[in-house]
Amino acid sequence: MPTPIVLETEPIAPASHAWLADRVELLRRPYQDRAALLADLPRAAGLLVRTYTIVDRALLDHAPDLRVVARAGVGLDNIDLDACRARSITVVHTPDSNSQSVVEFVAWALIAHTRSIRTLNTDYTPDHWHEIRHAASTERSLVGQTLGILGLGRIGSRVAALASSLGMRVQYHDLLDIPPHERAGAEPVLMEQLVRTSDAISIHVDGRASNRYLINTDTFSMMKPDALFINAARGPIVDPSAAMQFATNNPLARIVLDVHDPEPLNNPELLALPNVTLTPHIASGTQQAKEAMSWVVRDLVRVLEGQQPEHRAV
Repeated sequence: MPTPIVLETEPIAPASHAWLADRVELLRRPYQDRAALLADLPRAAGLLVRTYTIVDRALLDHAPDLRVVARAGVGLDNIDLDACRARSITVVHTPDSNSQSVVEFVAWALIAHTRSIRTLNTDYTPDHWHEIRHAASTERSLVGQTLGILGLGRIGSRVAALASSLGMRVQYHDLLDIPPHERAGAEPVLMEQLVRTSDAISIHVDGRASNRYLINTDTFSMMKPDALFINAARGPIVDPSAAMQFATNNPLARIVLDVHDPEPLNNPELLALPNVTLTPHIASGTQQAKEAMSWVVRDLVRVLEGQQPEHRAV
């Protein structure tokens, strides 16, 4: 029986890459070179992707023998699941591989943009002591503030538990009816109430088409003028023009965006705003999380060997 061919379009961790290469014919075909990718797809049994490879009907039309698409990560909005289902292509992913890393990023965003922490460096002299202590004094802490979470899934529920432990009041909005024992103490509210009454808002919904620009000019107009807004979910959820307008008109507001539309980010005007913090899609970017995501290759091989995968999406 010939060794199955798997195309790797985005790099994974070295250990899992080597493990997979011992079991299949593994070809690196970067998603940026679509012509090379499409040229080899007709003979591929597996496709290994991460964030930026778009697996749509047009791509799948070039893959008559494809049996499995493996997504090294959580979100599946870059994969046309219906098209895969119609072609009997299994889709596997790693649904909890990077959740904790994203929660830690949100924790940093909440604390760093509420407290003014000043450190001592080589320019420090004892004469600066009282000046620095005065500059580091902030109006309030997180205790008693209200955090609104949009999407109480794996990550959102952990953020809720974390915020509650810090003394915050937590409310959430979700399309699903979350059982009380899975709410981590958060209170369900309508989206408009969440936006209007939250001191801080953290986004944790997926990137489905209906969520595009879910946070827009109308949404920002309802927020408190000093709100802290955090998006570490998907870039297209937030209209960048609306975010820029809100930050410009409300100098006490704070916006933290780890994901962008489009990526790579190319928005000099947004970068120039002093109350906007931009990071390059790194919320899940710990080496530990990357290694966990990369082990989706185990499920990829299970499918190719006719076994049941552990984390099957389709």
